[in-house]
Amino acid sequence: MLEARIEINRLEAGCDEVGRGCLAGPVVAAAVILPSNFKHRNLMDSKQLREKARLELTEIIKEKAIAWAVSFVEPVIIDRINILNASFLAMERAVNKLATTPNHLLIDGNRFRSKLNIEYTCIVKGDSKNASIAAASILAKTYRDEYMKRIHEDFPDYAWNKNVGYPTKAHREAIQNSGPTPHHRKSFRLLPAQQSLKFD
Repeated sequence: MLEARIEINRLEAGCDEVGRGCLAGPVVAAAVILPSNFKHRNLMDSKQLREKARLELTEIIKEKAIAWAVSFVEPVIIDRINILNASFLAMERAVNKLATTPNHLLIDGNRFRSKLNIEYTCIVKGDSKNASIAAASILAKTYRDEYMKRIHEDFPDYAWNKNVGYPTKAHREAIQNSGPTPHHRKSFRLLPAQQSLKFD
């Protein structure tokens, strides 16, 4: 089972984001402070879990965490500052929303940049190595998936209830046939280079 902290007596928040590779929808980040002794046999990288397990763990994490928060950065901002900076911003916002301020951040990935005055440690593939980061990945994915399924009801052609904004064949065919929506990222290549695309 994954350990919640890398230094047991330090108040650490795990941070992770979801949705960087999507063509549509926000990038979503979560920050989670778990008790130092928190362990759960099913807690792992959200990508390795079935939806039912993620939903069950989401409720456990929200109940047991010292603090947790989720933050969205919308496509218009992604297009303005680029997806990497938007991912950093989403994590920064999530940390700022925490009811308890952590002493240290555990960041999934190999780099981080923010205006936060909190020391941090980057952990490559941290969502498979640390319980706090894994918890953050689960919350971020659960909240993002639910959001994409809600907006799917207004734009059913794009099958966001299944692909949640990722570049599947069906998603790209819908963009080709119906054009992009306000939820699409204009700075991303929505279609292969040989196909033209016009924004309103």
